[in-house]
Amino acid sequence: MSVVIQNIKRAAADTVAELGRYGVATIHEAQDRTGLMAPYMRPIWTGAHISGTAVTVSVPPCDNWMIHVAIEQCQPGDIMVIAPTSFSDAGYFGDLLGASLKAHGVTGVVLDAGCRDIAVLREAGFPVWSKAISAQGTVKETLGDVNIPIVCAGQIVHPGDVIVADDDGIVVVPRLQADEIAKKSAAREAREDQIRARYDAGELGIDINNMRPRLAEKGLVYKDME
Repeated sequence: MSVVIQNIKRAAADTVAELGRYGVATIHEAQDRTGLMAPYMRPIWTGAHISGTAVTVSVPPCDNWMIHVAIEQCQPGDIMVIAPTSFSDAGYFGDLLGASLKAHGVTGVVLDAGCRDIAVLREAGFPVWSKAISAQGTVKETLGDVNIPIVCAGQIVHPGDVIVADDDGIVVVPRLQADEIAKKSAAREAREDQIRARYDAGELGIDINNMRPRLAEKGLVYKDME
């Protein structure tokens, strides 16, 4: 049986906005190096940085029918996360669906398959992270599911989880941990700001991080050139 789950619980908007202040790498490190999608997921154009709550879509291979179904469940600030049930690099998503999602306030799309109409999507300023760029079309024949847990690019995504994406990749923050990870991300960012200032002043990482004793313990020896 295929299903559309309605009225999902979403992470709080202020928490989503707070997480959106930080880069994917910072959040990934702050939550103990978890939640990072596979590196083959790349933005179709560079420079976008988004955060939002996940509306999940499970689709059959080469069939984008359920994306149309899922748009009705979207709210402003959502990110649509789409994963096929088996391998497909067909072009599930293009400029027409992008226009529809943008009209409903959707922030962007994460798609573990192909995207097309790249130039038009870039001109419209609608960001997509996808596995492939492909002009291959899809059909509308087979049902899938909306707002169930899915696996997208190696990560489990539950509806309402926080998604943050930038040029470095995509990270998933579980809804129930979002407040905690936002605080940890803020603390990590503050520490990195302090370290960056010391780097800017010319200090060496091996001194800032007190690496010299461990380097010596490992057997590193300094010698002058003869």
